[in-house]
Amino acid sequence: MDKSPDVFDNAPIIGWIHNISKNQLKYLNSQIQELNLGREVRYIMLIHDNPNCSQDDLVNIYGESKANVAKSLKKLENNGYITRNMNPENRRKYMLKTTKKADELIPKIRKISLDWEIKVGIDENDYELKEKIRQIAINGMKLIDNN
Repeated sequence: MDKSPDVFDNAPIIGWIHNISKNQLKYLNSQIQELNLGREVRYIMLIHDNPNCSQDDLVNIYGESKANVAKSLKKLENNGYITRNMNPENRRKYMLKTTKKADELIPKIRKISLDWEIKVGIDENDYELKEKIRQIAINGMKLIDNN
């Protein structure tokens, strides 16, 4: 790392959070290069853990544009990782689910993610920290929704 310590000492917390997010995604993708997934690997995990979530859910959680999420979902659907079914309660929205192909990939992704967490110093004792960050993210989404 060739950066001045002063820059890192004075970086805002949001810079650190962004850095953590980007580096985790880079690490994850470096371990599964053959799949040619970018941020889509995170989408697969969220959809797997939340069957019937919507495109809007991914937009809200990851802060991506609707267009970028739609493009990624189309890629995942074309590659056989997800299905999109019309929501009977709102015909303008689709319910997302992972396919068997994605479900078989989940354990590998989880292992890589856990390995990364261990290597960077996150462990099971960091529950309070994780919960605090989750709550900050939720509060940030609410703040935007209220404007």
